Amino acid sequence: MSTLSDRPNTALVVIDVQNGVVEGTHERDQVVANISSLVGKARAGGVPVVWVQHSSKHLVKDSDEWQLVPELDRDESEPVVHKTFADSFEDTDLEDVLAKGGIGRLFVSGAQTDECIRSTIHGAFVRGYDVTLVADAHTTEDLSEWGAPPPDKVIAHTNLYWENHTAPGRTAGIQPTKEVDFS
Repeated sequence: MSTLSDRPNTALVVIDVQNGVVEGTHERDQVVANISSLVGKARAGGVPVVWVQHSSKHLVKDSDEWQLVPELDRDESEPVVHKTFADSFEDTDLEDVLAKGGIGRLFVSGAQTDECIRSTIHGAFVRGYDVTLVADAHTTEDLSEWGAPPPDKVIAHTNLYWENHTAPGRTAGIQPTKEVDFS
């Protein structure tokens, strides 16, 4: 149970699934397909989908690289949160969007595992949200030439520690796409 006791609702958060972010990432097509499935499940269950889009000097707003991948179709009624930092809460209106919807429980998907996903799940958790990371619906690029583990190990490690993450009054966990139940 979230420490945000006045927020009983759930949302799916889709982070940075943009052309220039997921190009060349680990199992890109399968991860995008899983996210598409989650979006369909959320919509069918009346669960809000919140889209997050990053911009920077390397990911210029309104460029082709900045656009959401063509396999995902955002409904115009679904909010988009624009960010410039890894944590989707940092200097954005994400908290306001979630508060307005009475949302205290998040299912998180997207990219990149070792930057924006980790920052956002931790940011949500410390703000009092229950956070489920969808284990097969996040990805990252290969940064092993700079000392990082290979992407499959980064993803596996993130799933491992998030599955066992704890704090008073909040829940963390992972679920594969096929087991996600938004009810």
